[in-house]
Amino acid sequence: MADGDGAGERSIEAVLAEHVQHLERLLGPERRLLARAERDVLVPAWRRVHEGEPRWPASVAVLVAIGLQVALPAHLAPAPRWLLPTLEGLIVVSLMVANPRRINRRSPIIRGAMIALIGVASLDNAWAAGALVTGIVNGTEGKDPTTLLLTGAAIWVTNVIVFALWYWELDRLGPAARANAIVVNPDFLFPQMTSPDLAPDDWAPEFVDYLYFSFTNATAFSPTDVMPMSRWSKLTMMLQSCVSLATVALVVARAVNILH
Repeated sequence: MADGDGAGERSIEAVLAEHVQHLERLLGPERRLLARAERDVLVPAWRRVHEGEPRWPASVAVLVAIGLQVALPAHLAPAPRWLLPTLEGLIVVSLMVANPRRINRRSPIIRGAMIALIGVASLDNAWAAGALVTGIVNGTEGKDPTTLLLTGAAIWVTNVIVFALWYWELDRLGPAARANAIVVNPDFLFPQMTSPDLAPDDWAPEFVDYLYFSFTNATAFSPTDVMPMSRWSKLTMMLQSCVSLATVALVVARAVNILH
């Protein structure tokens, strides 16, 4: 009788265990969906791990910058004329081959190559801007106002792209680190971060956002809707504003003087 009661108790326990497992299977997807919804509400997309942004917008911007640098007069570029643009082209092709679609794989080599690319582009554009400003001050540049304005515009646009690349690569340790949510605190505070209810659920800053931010800083010479949060970001924005202001002021003043 004892054996029979034990067998009955075990049978009831087994049935109860099966019912519990069945209920857990039924509630499992709902619980997962609930946890996912809570996570999406409490943690915005730009702070979560995501698939990463596409590579092509930054690559197209770099190619545009290279084209503008090649189009500048030869005397405004360091000799030999082809060296820095060729080096930039080789680096950007290597980056596209190493990580062609989305930027989500962290690699010190890839990030080092990207920083080297931005550094070379910055050096080339800084050389051209310095040579143009020196020529304007000495009176050797600006004989033709049309050429002067086109040259100044090319340098200014390249300056916008270069600083956009710096902001994009340094904010929260770069796009790959942002995709893996390595750093929580942002270096730049975008409007979508302060008003998440007005932004798409999957919004995270991408290169186009940094390009827009660089353009507004170069035109307004001050922050507009994106606020710098770290000291390095404030200093970099200040440097960009100084370069943009000097280039625009001297080029426009020289062109107006020629026309009059």
